[in-house]
Amino acid sequence: MKNYDVIIIGGGPSGIITGVTGKKQNPDTSFLMIKEEEKGLVPCGIPYVFHDLDDISQNKMGPAPFVKAGGDVLIDKVIDIDIKRKTLKNASGEELSYGKLIFATGSIPTVPSFLKGYDLKNVEQIPKSYDYIAGLKEKILAAKNVVVIGGGFIGAEVAEQIAKYDTKKVTLVEMQKHCLGQAFSPDFAVLADKNLRAIGVNVLTENTVKELVGKDGKVNSVILTSGEIIESDLVISAIGYKPNTDLAKRAGLQLTKSGTIRVDKFMRTNEENVYAVGDCSQTIGFITGRTDHIMLASTATAEARILGYNLCKIGILRAFSGTLSVFSTELNGFAFASAGAIEQSAEAGNVEYVTGSFADVDRHPGALPGAKEIRIKIIVSPKNGEIIGGEIYGGKSIGEMINIIALAIQKFVTVYEMVSFQVGTHPLLTTAPTKYSLIKACEDAISKINCKQR
Repeated sequence: MKNYDVIIIGGGPSGIITGVTGKKQNPDTSFLMIKEEEKGLVPCGIPYVFHDLDDISQNKMGPAPFVKAGGDVLIDKVIDIDIKRKTLKNASGEELSYGKLIFATGSIPTVPSFLKGYDLKNVEQIPKSYDYIAGLKEKILAAKNVVVIGGGFIGAEVAEQIAKYDTKKVTLVEMQKHCLGQAFSPDFAVLADKNLRAIGVNVLTENTVKELVGKDGKVNSVILTSGEIIESDLVISAIGYKPNTDLAKRAGLQLTKSGTIRVDKFMRTNEENVYAVGDCSQTIGFITGRTDHIMLASTATAEARILGYNLCKIGILRAFSGTLSVFSTELNGFAFASAGAIEQSAEAGNVEYVTGSFADVDRHPGALPGAKEIRIKIIVSPKNGEIIGGEIYGGKSIGEMINIIALAIQKFVTVYEMVSFQVGTHPLLTTAPTKYSLIKACEDAISKINCKQR
């Protein structure tokens, strides 16, 4: 039986970064990564395989950095784990032993098994599988009428990409009032609906699917609870993902109510020398302090670095401090981004807040080519002025502005400090220094705090 000091199950972003970081910190420690498919995908890039990328290989991701660092990789499936004996068995029949075991098994699409007709041909999901996505692209190219179920980030991005084909009719069905409604307040989320409709997507919000109807075993229409029937030769379910934790559960690890593996702030499970990281592991909200379940590669890799540095010996006392839910996307050439608390999540967590807002253009002067409207809203604690969240809409520059907000939240920066924030500006890159959007939003928040204190 072959032994490794560390075995990682899973080859996604969390597994790769844990392995690279851990191996670099412990060069004499043997590492093995076990992954089920030889080729992997950049998870956030999957929707763009369907149009913007010429070939799926342009979104390929693999463990090359881990191998370069000195780790071994095995393409196989782990089918059984004996925690007490510290052994595992692969589908090929091979048995291995380990000193430390890391679950980086990620997440899998939620299958709409509650829908009649979910098992018809051409009813698909968006798994993080190279071969599956390659096959799905071929089906998209052949389809004429596509229905996407779910208006979250994946559903909206997939619908946007397919709508770029002039020969296809795309309908997006979302049960909430707006697409992206989980990550943005209504005044921002409505802009997602607007931009999807602007490129030809038939957006049906506050709607649910009742049944998928087929002919000769293949889907040909979708029936909504409203009674409307939509012709469709391809249905893509994007109703969310669930943690891939069946193996962990069978191994005896404790799970949370949401099905994630219970871990502490150093990614340690209830079993000694067993860890979990990424989509399969428990997360705690930075603002609310409550258990949540944020599935983002940025969150997963932040956890992975902490785990990699502290795997063999605690080396960084600053453990993972909680999820900030830093989201971003682009629809119809307009970017959307949010971080930390939004109004709905603050209210749900019983967090007191005020908002500060500002709107302008992302160039100065605004007549410059490529200038786009920018809207920003920050969520602030009225007690001490700390920034606890933010939302931005506009051009590509907001992709990094949201990261400034995320850092401000993590470092407990107040709006009073932010008004003296020294920024670099340029006519082609940013708003004017006289009215830098983030600073102006902070000033607006201060005025509201002052009103509350009077």
